[in-house]
Amino acid sequence: MAIDPTGAQLKQLLAEDDGEPVVMLNLLRFAPDGGRARYAEYARHLSETFLPRYGGEVLYAGSGSSPLVAEDGQAWDAVVLVRYPDRQSFSRMVADPEYQQVTHLRTEALTEAVLQATRPW
Repeated sequence: MAIDPTGAQLKQLLAEDDGEPVVMLNLLRFAPDGGRARYAEYARHLSETFLPRYGGEVLYAGSGSSPLVAEDGQAWDAVVLVRYPDRQSFSRMVADPEYQQVTHLRTEALTEAVLQATRPW
C-alpha cells in the first residue's frame, strides 16, 4: 500500500504549483502495533519544528469513525488537513535533511495513506 510520495509524485506536485496556498489532505490508516503512538511522535516533530519553519499549519486533525457512505476498505483511522503557503514550501520541507531523519516515524506508523494536494474553490 502507498504511504510515502515518490520522486515522480513530488515532481508532479511542483509542476502544478501556481504559487497559491495548498491544503494537504492526509487520510491515515495506522499500523496495529503502536502506529498511532508513532504517528503522534511524528506529528509532534512536524508541529514543533517543520511546520513553523516552512509556514505550514494544521487546520484539522481528528480520528475517523464509521463512514456513512463508503466502499469496503475506505474507512480511515484519522484525517489531517495541513495548509502550506505553496507547494514549494511542502517540497522544501520533505527534502529537509532534518525532516528526513524523522519521516521514518510516519512510514512506520502507517499501513496505508492518501496524501492529496487540494486548493480552495
